[in-house]
Amino acid sequence: MTDSPAESDPLGPHPIEPSAPDEFGLVQVWWGDGKGKTTAALGMAFRAAGHGYRVHVLQFMKGGTSTVEDVRGEYNAMAAMPAISYENAGHYGWHGFMDDSEDDEHEARARGALARTRELMEGADEADLSEPFPLDSDPAEGVHMLVLDEILYAANRGLIDPSDVVALIEDKPDDLELVLTGGHDRPEYVTDLADLVTQVGKESHPIEAGQGARKGTEF
Repeated sequence: MTDSPAESDPLGPHPIEPSAPDEFGLVQVWWGDGKGKTTAALGMAFRAAGHGYRVHVLQFMKGGTSTVEDVRGEYNAMAAMPAISYENAGHYGWHGFMDDSEDDEHEARARGALARTRELMEGADEADLSEPFPLDSDPAEGVHMLVLDEILYAANRGLIDPSDVVALIEDKPDDLELVLTGGHDRPEYVTDLADLVTQVGKESHPIEAGQGARKGTEF
C-alpha cells in the first residue's frame, strides 16, 4: 500500500503534535493606520500552532460594532485549531465610535484584560517553556506565544496606561514570544523595547468609499 500524496510530500500537512520552539522569546509590535495588524498576528499564531506550540490570543478590544457580526471567522477557526485558544475581553462596541457604549466600561474591561495578561505571564514564568504543552492545556499554565491584540489601541486611547504595557515587556519570561498589536499612533513607549516593529500603512481603504466591514475579510 502506497502513501497518500499528503503523507509522502515533505511539504504537505502533517499531524499536529505537542512541541516546543527552540528560538522564541522576542517582542513584536504591529501598529499603523492600515488594515492587517490583527490578521498578521493571527497568521503567526496559526503558524506556531501548526507546529504544536501552545498559543493564546487575548483581545483587549474588538467588542463589536453595528456593522460586524458577533460571530467572527477567526473565532471559529481558532476554536477548530489545536494548540491555539483565545478570549475576548473587549466591551461590546468600539471605544470612541459614539455607539452608546460607556467609556468607563471600556476602561474596566481593558483593565481586566491587563490583569488577565499578568496571570498568563505568571503562568508562563512558572512553566518550563522549553517543554511541550498539551494542545488543549489551560493557557494560565503556560504558553509559548501570547498575542495581545489591540493592547496598543487600549493604551493609546487611555484605557490602560502605557507604562503598564512597558512593565509587561520588562517582566516577560525570557522564552515567551510576545506579540502586541493595535493603534494608529506610533507607540513610542514600546518601540525601543521591541525586537520587531512593523508599521502597517494605509494607501487606500474601501471604507473611504462607504464600504462597510465584509464577512470573510474583516470578520
